[in-house]
Amino acid sequence: MGYAQLVIGPAGSGKSTYCSSLFEHCETIGRTMHVVNLDPAAEIFNYPVAMDIRELISLEDVMEELKLGPNGGLMYCMEYLEDSLHEWVDEELENYRDDDYLIFDCPGQIELFTHVPVLKNFVEHLKQKNFNVCVVYLLDSQFITDVTKFISGCMSSLSAMVQLELPHVNILSKMDLLQDKSNLDDYLNPEPRTLLAELNQRMGPKYAKLNKSLMEMVGDYGMVNFIPLDLRKERSIQYVLSQIDVCIQFGEDADVKIKDDDEDDGSD
Repeated sequence: MGYAQLVIGPAGSGKSTYCSSLFEHCETIGRTMHVVNLDPAAEIFNYPVAMDIRELISLEDVMEELKLGPNGGLMYCMEYLEDSLHEWVDEELENYRDDDYLIFDCPGQIELFTHVPVLKNFVEHLKQKNFNVCVVYLLDSQFITDVTKFISGCMSSLSAMVQLELPHVNILSKMDLLQDKSNLDDYLNPEPRTLLAELNQRMGPKYAKLNKSLMEMVGDYGMVNFIPLDLRKERSIQYVLSQIDVCIQFGEDADVKIKDDDEDDGSD
């Protein structure tokens, strides 16, 4: 059984910084993780790259050869990755043991995890390869300073949950940059009625029905909540990691194996 995090979120939400900080944290505590770059436009990394999509295809080459823009070029690259699941991806995964832990650092284009099936098919392939996968969705904590931005982040997260159909952990990133944390608790477990009141104050009366429908959707699913992450604090990183480990049952299989081995020894 392998384990994997699929790290997604809007551009600029701190996905790559999260990956590098998590890698450093695990290195410090003696735990092995491998970080995979799935962004064909990435250039600078603060972590050792275990697998790199740019070895398969790069955004720069696609834009030059096919005369596509950045967004169209990136979508082409990701669809090319999808077409290479049984070739390049399988070949790369052969380098890892059954119990290895992989972190996939994904691009920030929201269509990849909201309505285009590329990442859904990618994680389905990982599951067929006996990986337990958890989605880690990052949202910049600055979004809580503007309720309209926060609602858009909630809807994007909810869309990813529905699209990917995987265990899901939402994280408010960049907490070290958030100046005013007085109302933070209101956003960690959003109360639809409170958010609706704030929305109606910020927006004109003609949007009242739309606002009500959005909040009813968030309330009906009841799945959108967030964990704050401050990368300056090791205990904050460890808490987030522990929540993800629970989602993917990391360590449980090892415990079972140890118990089975103990029982075998006792029967001799």
